[in-house]
Amino acid sequence: MESAKGAARSKGTYFCAQYGRLKGRRGPGKATVAVAHSILVVAYHVLLRNEPYEDLGADYFLNRESPDHHAKRLVRQLERLGYDVDLHPLGETA
Repeated sequence: MESAKGAARSKGTYFCAQYGRLKGRRGPGKATVAVAHSILVVAYHVLLRNEPYEDLGADYFLNRESPDHHAKRLVRQLERLGYDVDLHPLGETA
């Protein structure tokens, strides 16, 4: 658990991003356990494959989905809030 808390405090890492995402929804205790589980899985695969660990980076969760998918999701959220949304790429005029 101590290693998970330390990894969650290290800025600019995958574990910090994972902890931050989960802490808001599940609370700090469950987020710490999830990070500890991820560290355990990483350690298993590093030892199994005999390869060095490569961090996925703090922006891993932001870059998982394509920009188009992200834009569509944000449009749906705005429409649920009662807004009429019409998107145009930068440089185009309506």
